[in-house]
Amino acid sequence: MGFLAFLLIGGASGAFAWIFYPGLAKGSQSSSVRGLLISVLLGFAAAAGGSYLGQYMGFFQSGQMLEWLVAIFAACTIGWIYTGLAK
Repeated sequence: MGFLAFLLIGGASGAFAWIFYPGLAKGSQSSSVRGLLISVLLGFAAAAGGSYLGQYMGFFQSGQMLEWLVAIFAACTIGWIYTGLAK
């Protein structure tokens, strides 16, 4: 899986976690945009990290379905944890 796939999976899951997580954002509109950007970047890093870690440990090879599932799960989990702590 490539850089663009990690960016799309991680970015989308981070943005969805930020938008749909119940709770009120603290601060002004600019802090809300900053929080959204941070959650997107964390989702990207989690998707890439989960994929590379799974390949390094020998659980799967690049392009397998398990790699996609691990990347999605890692990005959603990190996005959920970050938005839960930030809001």
